Amino acid sequence: MTQHVQNARILMYSHDTFGLGHLQRCRTIAHSLVEDFRGLQVLIISGAPIAGAFDYRARVDFVKIPSVIKLRNGEYTSLEKDIDLHETLRMRQSIIRHTAETFRPDIFIVDKEPLGLRGEIEDTLSYLKTRGTTLVLGLREVMDAPHLLEAEWARRDVMRKIGLFYDKVWAYGPPDFYDPLTGLDVPPAVRAKMKFVGFLQRSLQKNELPGHRPEGDYILVTTGGGGDGGELIHDVIDAYQQDPQLQHRALIVLGPYMPARKRNKLLRKGSKIPYIKMIEFDNRMEELIAGAKAVVAMGGYNTYCEILSFDKPALIVPRVKPREEQLIRARRAAELGLIEMLLPEEAEDSRRFANALKVLPDRPRPSQSNPHLTLEGLPHISEIVAELLDRRAGHHLSVIEGMN
Repeated sequence: MTQHVQNARILMYSHDTFGLGHLQRCRTIAHSLVEDFRGLQVLIISGAPIAGAFDYRARVDFVKIPSVIKLRNGEYTSLEKDIDLHETLRMRQSIIRHTAETFRPDIFIVDKEPLGLRGEIEDTLSYLKTRGTTLVLGLREVMDAPHLLEAEWARRDVMRKIGLFYDKVWAYGPPDFYDPLTGLDVPPAVRAKMKFVGFLQRSLQKNELPGHRPEGDYILVTTGGGGDGGELIHDVIDAYQQDPQLQHRALIVLGPYMPARKRNKLLRKGSKIPYIKMIEFDNRMEELIAGAKAVVAMGGYNTYCEILSFDKPALIVPRVKPREEQLIRARRAAELGLIEMLLPEEAEDSRRFANALKVLPDRPRPSQSNPHLTLEGLPHISEIVAELLDRRAGHHLSVIEGMN
């Protein structure tokens, strides 16, 4: 049901240092909100180097801040070699603050990083709080292993500041799947602000035909952004080389962040196998997943929502370091019968991997293994936003009436 709101504004922040996950999540939520609320504008602040490669619906736009990339050891560096990290962070902070002051949002939704990259949104949070903006922290359903998250947050006093700044904390998953703050000492005041909204359903855009979707049956292999997906693709190609009976057609999406040398090496290696087609990137992954017989992936949050939305048999080979998020998600999903999981060292065993790939298209779909799992995140978010905007409109009216 579409509601009309008078000149309402939502600002979103996605730090985006590695991969596409944060921006994709923000886009999904933004597109759903403008569909449900006429007269709403959404602006996404993003550090993703390829933020401009995606389509945005009317009334959704983005502000690109200078990109910072996360190295494998967890450290950060500027994408532009000539600008030092400190300067880049200063620029980002200033653009974020200025955008918030000019845009004057009713609601500010922050993705995953409560204080932003290296605390870059802290002063914007303080400023918006004094303006009466509703501040929302959105957490994916699995953040990281509790001991890693706790250490990271303790260093910057994050839990106390969540209590201080935020009005609401949304977990983008159902309560019986996983709690993002498992194992942490969560103050009752923060717990009281938490709501499990559910997984974010994906849908196909109307009347759009992608250029990359193959004819006929295929398995889709995706590593998300691809920054650390080389090993999985290497193992898939090895499995095909090892077992001549593995003859499913495979479409492999390398990902836009895969280093060029690794990409070229994999393209050469894969070209020797007639069943494999490789592409670098497609900005409409939903189309490719919807058309696939089955999916092989590392299992980041978005790929996972797509697998569930389009109900595809899936084999997940999760990243296990430096973050354990994909491993925790895959273990829990395998426990619920939603997917099959192989650890990276198991996928390196080509014969074992080939056997898993051969039977994959005949695996039960997630809905067959777990019919109770529903994806309700987007309608739940719209319900909460409707309430917040109603309350705000009421507040504005009372302020105006009080001025007479």
